[in-house]
Amino acid sequence: LRQRQAERRAAAALVRQRETERRAALQWLGRMRELEAAHVVPAQSLDDAVARFDGARAAVAAASAQAAASDAAVSTAGMQIESARSSVRAAEATLERIHADLDDSVLRAPRAGRVQYRVAEPGEVLPAGGVVLNLIDLTDVYMTFFLPTAQAGRVALGAEARLVLDALPDRVIPARISFVADVAQFTPKTVETAEERAKLMFRIKAQVDPELLQRYLSQIKTGLPGMAYVRLDPATPWPDALRTNPQP
Repeated sequence: LRQRQAERRAAAALVRQRETERRAALQWLGRMRELEAAHVVPAQSLDDAVARFDGARAAVAAASAQAAASDAAVSTAGMQIESARSSVRAAEATLERIHADLDDSVLRAPRAGRVQYRVAEPGEVLPAGGVVLNLIDLTDVYMTFFLPTAQAGRVALGAEARLVLDALPDRVIPARISFVADVAQFTPKTVETAEERAKLMFRIKAQVDPELLQRYLSQIKTGLPGMAYVRLDPATPWPDALRTNPQP
């Protein structure tokens, strides 16, 4: 575009130069006519002046045409630049879309956790909403247990609890009651005996403190059975056997 603009300025300067030459040739032609009429100069001098004027006029026309061509070239260059800018914007939009597609193709866990097992193998085609990995949220660890109506009714949300896992019988893990079911149910077979299943029980969750979990993320195991102890009376101290010592 700068080159075309420079060519246009040069063409405009040439037009001005040719116009000056045309005016000079016109003045010279006028003098020659006066001198030829007075028989001071021969007719050939007048013919030369006419030819000089015609040449200057043709040069002005040629310079004007060149200037017009330069204007057209500048306009064309401007349109080419705008077209190139549009192409750049379109390419940038395409690039953003590709980056968005790539970003959408990356699997990201909604929260920190541990992959328990892989459901889909690399190369498999999954439908929308297909499951790829089974992820365990290690910041939300709790034990589910069941209490009969008489005891469940005395359990308050936020009450202190103690968990003792079968795998670590000498370790006591502190917890708090985070859920008490509002509807009674029969306890599952894996929890109580057939005789106890005949009784209606309330499902309760004792959740481990997330800050404590953060310190032992590598040692957390899910699905481990154990015993849960709930302190129904906050004024009653825990026995020595249930004082917390979660450190392995």
